[in-house]
Amino acid sequence: MSKRAIKEGVFWVGALHPDRKLFDALMPLPYGTTYNAYLIEGSEKTALIDTVDPDKMDDLFRNLEGVEKIDYIVCNHTEQDHSGAIPEVLGKYPDAKILCLQKTKEMLQDLVTVSDDRFQLVKDGEEVSLGNKTLRFLHLPWVHWPETTATYIPEDKLLFSCDLFGSHYSFGDELFAGDNPVVYKEAKEYYAEIMMLYAKVSVRHLDRLAELDIETICTSHGPVYDQPQKILDLYDDWMRGEPKNLALLAFVSTHGSTRIMAEYLAEKIEKQGVAVKLFDLVGLSLNDISSSLVDAATIVLGSSVVMAALHPCAVNTAFLIDRLKPKAKFAAVFGSYGWSPGPLKKAGELLPSLKVELLEPVVAKGHPKAEAFKELDALAKTIAAKHRAAGLL
Repeated sequence: MSKRAIKEGVFWVGALHPDRKLFDALMPLPYGTTYNAYLIEGSEKTALIDTVDPDKMDDLFRNLEGVEKIDYIVCNHTEQDHSGAIPEVLGKYPDAKILCLQKTKEMLQDLVTVSDDRFQLVKDGEEVSLGNKTLRFLHLPWVHWPETTATYIPEDKLLFSCDLFGSHYSFGDELFAGDNPVVYKEAKEYYAEIMMLYAKVSVRHLDRLAELDIETICTSHGPVYDQPQKILDLYDDWMRGEPKNLALLAFVSTHGSTRIMAEYLAEKIEKQGVAVKLFDLVGLSLNDISSSLVDAATIVLGSSVVMAALHPCAVNTAFLIDRLKPKAKFAAVFGSYGWSPGPLKKAGELLPSLKVELLEPVVAKGHPKAEAFKELDALAKTIAAKHRAAGLL
């Protein structure tokens, strides 16, 4: 994809990466991703907002063909998919200065080689003029790194939001998000896997952005939002809203007993009026459950006991859930064992960071029998009662 106009004097000059399969060696990318860089041509000076991943540096330089001078390189974020090409851009444009916060400078110099004389430091709220366009810098700490910054052009009502509102979606020829439901689905997964951990400390930034007149949001990954209120409203719900009347039920079963319990429990929960998302953890990717984590009021984890411990799939899932810090209110554990019930009875310890109410575990020896089904019935009723008391049902 070549250089694309967004507004007069504002261009997308980044790189598409439709074939990338994983991000951070963790997140599957069914639609690839993009590394968005933006060229701002003011009446007096020119600025480049971020660069691209080093693997796609040639695409950036192709899109900058004919650009004889860049006065400023704005570094909104220091991760290498944003900053990795900065040294090469500085080499091509020897008069360019990096505009960034002091914290950004410190972190950038940890990751790439840039000398002190190439920086021009700015502060939160400071403005730099390009002539007929103004760059205003907004420090947004913990979205999702401590130095994350957004840049706003008041004349164009345009926000460069860095990773905030992003989506891993290689958009091809469709630069603008419009009403594309896939974009918003991917944005929700992106939020869950990258932003949700920091939601409680970063939600305040939505209030600051609400004070701005925004017509367009240019993120660091994915399409440009030409209807920005859509993604702003979604983030407000994801960050501030109550969880939904939903139970996420994820399980792993070695010989079928835990599966029987999982399917039985899911049916009983649904009969109580609570929606259920049921997942078999074998072969499951993080993307498969991340959107449900944003909404679920209850998380139920089922596991077999293997080698006198919970199954590794369950342990890994519990670790990820604990680190992502969803806003669930309740959690429970169930499963089957052959000779060692201890791991299941202590499974709640796998979620030390979640402020959830742990419900009584249901543990079966071998194939579940009448007593186990009775306890599963009781668990389903308890989940529904908790949702009802919380005003979710």
